[in-house]
Amino acid sequence: MREVVLDTETTGFEPNDGDRIVEIGAVELLNHLPTGRTYHQYINPERNMPEGAFGVHGLSENFLSDKPVFKSIAQDFIDFIGDSSLVIHNASFDMKFLNAELGWVNRPLLPKTQAIDTLAIARRKFPGSPASLDALCRRFGIDNSSRTLHGALLDSEILAEVYLELVGGRQPDLVLSGSSVKKSADGSAPLDCRPSERPTPLASRLSETEKAAHEKFIATFGVEALWSK
Repeated sequence: MREVVLDTETTGFEPNDGDRIVEIGAVELLNHLPTGRTYHQYINPERNMPEGAFGVHGLSENFLSDKPVFKSIAQDFIDFIGDSSLVIHNASFDMKFLNAELGWVNRPLLPKTQAIDTLAIARRKFPGSPASLDALCRRFGIDNSSRTLHGALLDSEILAEVYLELVGGRQPDLVLSGSSVKKSADGSAPLDCRPSERPTPLASRLSETEKAAHEKFIATFGVEALWSK
């Protein structure tokens, strides 16, 4: 099972008001394990950088001026994510921006069902508790000390750790079931590990003296006692 943990940075909150994506970071997971393969791209938004957005991610208009525009990186991005599930914190925000950018360059939009929202998972699992990425790092003891500013690749790497904890820790697929078959030492045949009756019963460790004492004790309950029947 392939999943892609993803994060974006933007110039603001609303693409319909002219805000754009300025950074995409993504981490590949296979069967809930990081493969080491990542995607990272700064993007020229072709507009000014609002002061509030700069304060969040530190990406200036000047820094982004020589970076590629979204249209030129769209295919590489699509090739990386493929049809894998996208693990995103507050998925509606990032999906809104990704689909706006894809729509502007006449690319197919990403279906909402492709996204797994870790914010929604956290709120269901810990109702009433803070569910920001920083709060979840504190809950799970994940080191985010390098996160002085928001950064798409760093945040996606941290989110990958948070996601693995949310779905059951480091080994979410570890289960004990009948499908787990042990094999013989040479691997040639399965071993039947089900319990079976002993061919020869174990010898009793009750001595004759103990047996007689027990019978004497039972006799004190009378002939109608359960043990006498």
